Amino acid sequence: MKRLQTATAIFCVWILSPLSGLAQMPAPFQGAPLSPAGGLYQPYRWRQEPPVNLTNSGRLDSLIRAGRIYLSLQDAIALALENNLDIELQRYNLRNADAALLKAEAGGAGVPVYDPVASFNYNFAHQTTPQTSSFVTGTNSLVNRVKTANFSIQKGFATGTTATFGWNNTFARSNSGRSDFNPSMSSNFSLQITQPLLRGFGWAVNNRNIRVAKNNRQVSDLAFREQVINIVANVVNLYWDLVSYNEDVKVKRQALALAEKLRSDNQKQVEIGTLAPIEVVRAEAQVALSQQDLTISETRLLQQETLLKNALSRTGVASPLLAEARIVPTDLIRVPAVEPIQPIQDLIAQALSSRPDLDQSRIQIENSKISLEGIKSSLKPSLDLVGSLQNNGLAGQINSLPIPPIPGTNLPPAQRNPNSVDPFFLGGYGTVLSQLFARNFPNYGVGFQLNIPLRNRSAQADMIQNQLALRQQEIRQQQLINQIRLDVTNALIALQQARATYEAAVKTRILQEQTLDAEEKKYALGASTIFFVIQAQRDLAQARSSEVAALSNYSKARVALDRATGQVLAAYGVEIEEAKSGKVARGPSPLPPEEKN
Repeated sequence: MKRLQTATAIFCVWILSPLSGLAQMPAPFQGAPLSPAGGLYQPYRWRQEPPVNLTNSGRLDSLIRAGRIYLSLQDAIALALENNLDIELQRYNLRNADAALLKAEAGGAGVPVYDPVASFNYNFAHQTTPQTSSFVTGTNSLVNRVKTANFSIQKGFATGTTATFGWNNTFARSNSGRSDFNPSMSSNFSLQITQPLLRGFGWAVNNRNIRVAKNNRQVSDLAFREQVINIVANVVNLYWDLVSYNEDVKVKRQALALAEKLRSDNQKQVEIGTLAPIEVVRAEAQVALSQQDLTISETRLLQQETLLKNALSRTGVASPLLAEARIVPTDLIRVPAVEPIQPIQDLIAQALSSRPDLDQSRIQIENSKISLEGIKSSLKPSLDLVGSLQNNGLAGQINSLPIPPIPGTNLPPAQRNPNSVDPFFLGGYGTVLSQLFARNFPNYGVGFQLNIPLRNRSAQADMIQNQLALRQQEIRQQQLINQIRLDVTNALIALQQARATYEAAVKTRILQEQTLDAEEKKYALGASTIFFVIQAQRDLAQARSSEVAALSNYSKARVALDRATGQVLAAYGVEIEEAKSGKVARGPSPLPPEEKN
């Protein structure tokens, strides 16, 4: 009895062992904790994904004061990480990759099924079979009542092995008088193991889907990183454009102020008779032109604010509070006095080690090589080693039906002699289990099964196509490497050119300021005309606008170099884990002190 209890306990552990794997499920798929009883149902439950969150983070509201959004560059980046919908879309790809890995770990798709599968079967049958001879059964109308209750569990392993355990039970009762036992119970434990020796053999072949899924999870991480880099670079450019457009509005206002001052001065001179009235008309024309330039600049600034708001908010400008608020950038573009010098080869090496698109290409090539292992295996013949073990048991009660007379004899019917029945088989289901665990009636066998494809053209074609696809990927990777070198070189040249252009624009603006000052002094002394003064004002306005544009171009060139070398996140202090969670630990920048009336 003790042996029976021990064996039953082991068997129960075997049945419940698949459920123990739930503890190793990835965190995103575990869901809420379950009670011990609820753990049995965990494999058949699904977790409701939370609905899309379209609420902006609280950071945005904290930056609004008196209808204005006081925005630093770091706050703009933080808002993008928390609210940008392109980044939010990419977060779902990470969860999809987790789900794909979970599915790969279950097996199937050309490899053994790693998740154990338990099968239960119960059947009742009433069978009435006419007999052509009563010699065997003792009746010409054999009636059987049969109940079967069967259980099996099957599991695959990374070596290619498939193991199947079965527990089959049959309970039978019939009207046959010649059976020794009626009713009777039979049962067996069976274990069959199939191990491929050629095709489908080994860990490398059967675990390739899991390795590919893990690599794809890394690809999703890299794609997310690349998306964050693109969004951050775009937001930085949008922010610096907004700063430059603000500066351009200031330049246009200065030009308008100069034009209005010239008109006012001319009107005074006309009133005292020292200047012809036509000069007032010319000055008014310049005021109108300056006003037009200011309107265009202010319109462009409003459009840029709308673009930036849309990039930093989950709902765009749907909120009236956000739509009507004006953005006040609190950072200015700074050009270092001395540009840091880094050799081009160092920049290229940095890009080759940091660019996420190149890392994705490398992983995809590795995935192709892993897949080739499965194709190579399919070229081999199929040779399987099959082993089976089975324990049998039988028990029942002595048949109480009278033994039918043997046809052709005059012997009267007689009751069955109990002494003619082996008492070892007398009993109930406990007797059957005892026989099973004692292995009183064992069966075992071992064999090989060989299948040889005589042409194998399909597998050969798959191998050729996959190798060619791999070579194409290697060529595309080299193209990407060449493009990265070109991107870094061009970005460095563009940065140097942008700095030189900015320095030239600064000198030009200083020269135009000096020219206008000299022309105004000459005009006041009567040594110049209104035409030359207006021309100097226009030249100064153009020089100031060119300086602002050159400053903006320099900032974009700096961002382009950081993007080409894969250093955008490091340059602006972005943590990728904060981007994944959508929560930036750094608090909002302090607002500037309120202006006193």
